Amino acid sequence: MYLQEEQQKTYQENGFLLLDNLFDKAQIKAITAKLSTVYWKNTPGTVLEEDQATVRGIHEDPTENGFLDKISKNALIVEPAMQLLGSQVYIHQLKINFKAAFSGDLWPWHQDYIFWQKEDGMPTPRAVNVVVFLEEVNEFNGPLCLIPGSHQEGIISSLNQIEQDYAASEDSKWISSFQSNLKYTTPEQTIIKLVEKYGIEAPKGKPGTVLFFHPNCVHGSANNISPFSRKIAIITYNSIDNIPIAVDNPRPDFLVGRDYRAIKPLPEQALIL
Repeated sequence: MYLQEEQQKTYQENGFLLLDNLFDKAQIKAITAKLSTVYWKNTPGTVLEEDQATVRGIHEDPTENGFLDKISKNALIVEPAMQLLGSQVYIHQLKINFKAAFSGDLWPWHQDYIFWQKEDGMPTPRAVNVVVFLEEVNEFNGPLCLIPGSHQEGIISSLNQIEQDYAASEDSKWISSFQSNLKYTTPEQTIIKLVEKYGIEAPKGKPGTVLFFHPNCVHGSANNISPFSRKIAIITYNSIDNIPIAVDNPRPDFLVGRDYRAIKPLPEQALIL
């Protein structure tokens, strides 16, 4: 599936694009059914909320053919990603964010690219996040909020000055990129100026809706105080012309895809599992 010219223009101007009901109910049901079998497993890529009981997110090694493997290679999202980046793509990161009912914590305002640049050696922001709604996203359950046009400002996030205690274990330092006290955030005064200039939008939709957004688009989400959970899968595609360079202390394989071969898109109607 390829995007129309007007859709591409919307993405280029706003830094994101929402496509309603791209995946059907059967496809989404297949993913969530598989997800329920891994939810409580203590996998290396699992991040917990501050209560140390509620799952905040699960990360999956793109080379392991896991529960997101087939959907992440589906032509419905791979072909638009190729179109937006102007090249073939590979998977840089795979994850599911849970935003649990009543206890899903906030994600501060931030940009994604600064993490990939500083932590993974990605040369440029020639990548795209693809968010697949696994449950309904509404105004109550902590929808992702984005500042349209903010991707045009370049890197405006910076190292969070609040000290974070991850010194005990080199293996656990990656967690600071995924907890509510993020390693890199966009300062509040910058957010005020951006919102005055661009406004805020919170894309919403039914399960199967897909959101494409630029890695420099400033975004975040509030706590979920509603009785509705908000599971989303996030697939990050990187251009095969934007291969990361080596960095000291590279992050684990379940966070960073290192198979740089171009994805061969699966047919749109292919079974996910």
